[in-house]
Amino acid sequence: MIQPSSHESFKIDDLDDTDHRILGVLQRDASMSNQDLAAAVMTSPATCLRRVKRLVAAGVIERRVAILSPERLGAGLTAIAEVTLDRQGAEHLAAFEARAVGDSAVQQCYRVAPGPDFMLVLQVADMPAYDALVNRLFTQDANVRNVKAFFSVKRAKFEPAIGLPPARHSSQQPPRR
Repeated sequence: MIQPSSHESFKIDDLDDTDHRILGVLQRDASMSNQDLAAAVMTSPATCLRRVKRLVAAGVIERRVAILSPERLGAGLTAIAEVTLDRQGAEHLAAFEARAVGDSAVQQCYRVAPGPDFMLVLQVADMPAYDALVNRLFTQDANVRNVKAFFSVKRAKFEPAIGLPPARHSSQQPPRR
């Protein structure tokens, strides 16, 4: 079980079976009540709530969100863009990154190596919206040397859940039902 601590002192070995069950269920459905979560992971509501709070405090749970349908909300064009900058000094990388993460159409932004400097996952309504994004994010930035975009024709998989590493066994056995 994770002890109250800062993000820096958290170690993956701090997670036990109960923590893993909580994380597994929350990755599938973070909207359930604490009562339902406790029942699903076979622990008391008080224990469940305490553990969730510790997982949040340790930075293991970053946030809880609803995953929306881009198509149903009129944002059905997904592009993955490789961006290469002309100058790669720390201040130039930071400046482009700040512009990218500040744009609502940029869903994910990664600094990568080797190859391009950034990989962006973009979500826009259509090609005119993509063109507007290109003008505001790439064309107006004199430091952007090259952009290579790939357009999704089909999303075969989208899974925000991460595979959890093996759990350290807790000394407590879950209550029997």
